[in-house]
Amino acid sequence: MSRSRKLRLGTVVHGVGGGTAQWRHPKTRADASISIDFYKEQARKAEEGKFDFIFIADGLYINEKSVPHFLNRFEPITILSALGSVTSRLGLVGTVSTSYSEPFTIARQFASLDHISRGRAGWNVVTSPLEGTALNYGKTVEQHPQHEERYKIAEEFIQVARGLWDSWEDDAFVRNKESGVFFEPGKLHTLNHTGTYFSVKGPLNIARSRQGHPVVFQAGSSEGGRELAGKAADAVYTAHETLEEAQSFYRDVKQRAVRYGRSPEDVLIFPGITVIVGETDEEAERIYEEVAALVSIESALNYLGRYFEHHDFSQYPLDEPFPDLGELGHNSFQSTTELIKRTAREEKLTLRQAALRAVTPRSPFIGSAEKVADLIQEWFEGEGADGFVIRQGAPDALHHFVDLVVPVLQKRGLFRTEYERDTLRGNLGLNVPVSRYTIDNSNNLQLQGEG
Repeated sequence: MSRSRKLRLGTVVHGVGGGTAQWRHPKTRADASISIDFYKEQARKAEEGKFDFIFIADGLYINEKSVPHFLNRFEPITILSALGSVTSRLGLVGTVSTSYSEPFTIARQFASLDHISRGRAGWNVVTSPLEGTALNYGKTVEQHPQHEERYKIAEEFIQVARGLWDSWEDDAFVRNKESGVFFEPGKLHTLNHTGTYFSVKGPLNIARSRQGHPVVFQAGSSEGGRELAGKAADAVYTAHETLEEAQSFYRDVKQRAVRYGRSPEDVLIFPGITVIVGETDEEAERIYEEVAALVSIESALNYLGRYFEHHDFSQYPLDEPFPDLGELGHNSFQSTTELIKRTAREEKLTLRQAALRAVTPRSPFIGSAEKVADLIQEWFEGEGADGFVIRQGAPDALHHFVDLVVPVLQKRGLFRTEYERDTLRGNLGLNVPVSRYTIDNSNNLQLQGEG
C-alpha cells in the first residue's frame, strides 16, 4: 500500500432515516427529510469533520408501502445547490437516473452545480431498478429496460455527458470588453453524438468547471454495475457484509479498470457502512436496540418487498423458512436481492428474521470509537475500501462519528486534519480530465477519447 494513500469519507443524508422507523425516535426531527435547516446542519457537521462529500440518494417511484423518507424528500440537485452556499470544501454528490433522464439536461444541471459550488459537484449514476418508475414517465411496466440494457444505456449516457462537458475549452471565454470579443469561436465544439440510445447535437450552454468534469460515482454491484464502474466511474458506492467480500469486489473493479486502460487509482471504492458510535460498546449496542425496537414486522415486510419489485411478503408465514422467490428481484436491485436470498438460504433464516435484518442490519461498525476506527483501518489497509460512505444507524450518528471517531483516525495518520484542495476531485486525489479537444501547433482540431 502506498504511503501517500489516505482514507476518504462521505456521508449519506437520509432525513428521517433510511429504514422504516427511525422517524419515531424521540431524537429524530419528524420533518427532517424536507427541512433545509436539518440538511444545512448535517452538511456543516460533515465539513467540520473534513469529510470529502455529502451524498443525497434518490428514487423515482413510491407507493403507500415506501419508507417514510422516500415518501417526502428533496430532489438532489436542488438541495445540493442550497448546501453549496453554506459549505466551502465539502463535495456535493447527488443521485440521478440514466434510465429516465436526458443527457443534455443532466449534464447542464451538474455543470451548473459544479460552478455554483466552485468545483465540488459529483453525480451518482443509477439505472432505476424499480419497474414502477416507468409509469411516471409515460411508459408501461413492460417498457422498463431490462437489467443489462439499463447499464448499456448508462454507459452511453455518461459518454454523452462527458462530451457535453467538453463543449468549451477552458480558455474559450475571453470576455474582452475593449475588442468586443466574448468568446473564441474556435474553442467551441459541437458534440454531434448519434448512438444506440441518444442523439445529442450540443454544444452545452455552460463552460467546463474548475475540476473539469463533475466526479462520476456509480452505484451497483452486479456484473453490469462492475463493468460500468471499471470502464467509466471515478468512484463506486457499494455495500458488503464482510471484509472478504469487500476485498474481492475491490480487486475485481480495479482489475476491470486496468483492462480498460485505466490506472487502479482512477476509480475509488466506497462501501456504505451503517455506523452507531457510543462512548462504550455497550452504549452503542443500547442505541442500536432502541432503534431496532421501533420497527414493526409489517413495516419490515414492506421494506423488504421494495427490493423485490414491491412484492407482497405478508402472504407468507412469518416463522417458516424464507420463501423460494425464483427469479423475482433479478430485474430490480439485483445484487441486493441475490444477497438476501443467498443469506437466508445459507443461514436458514425465517421470513421474519430476514425482514428484520434487512430493515435494521446489525452492522459490524457498531461500538466505541476505538472499535469502529479499528474496523475502518482494517478494511482500508486490507484494501477492501478506498473510503467509506457513512450511513447513520441512529439519530446523531454523524455527530458522534465526527466527534469521536474522526479524531482517532486523524491521530493514527489515516485521515486528514485539513482539506488538501478546494474541489471534490482535488480532495479525492483524482486527476482533472483533459478536454477531449486540443489544438496542435498547426491549429488543427484533434479529438481525444471516444465520440
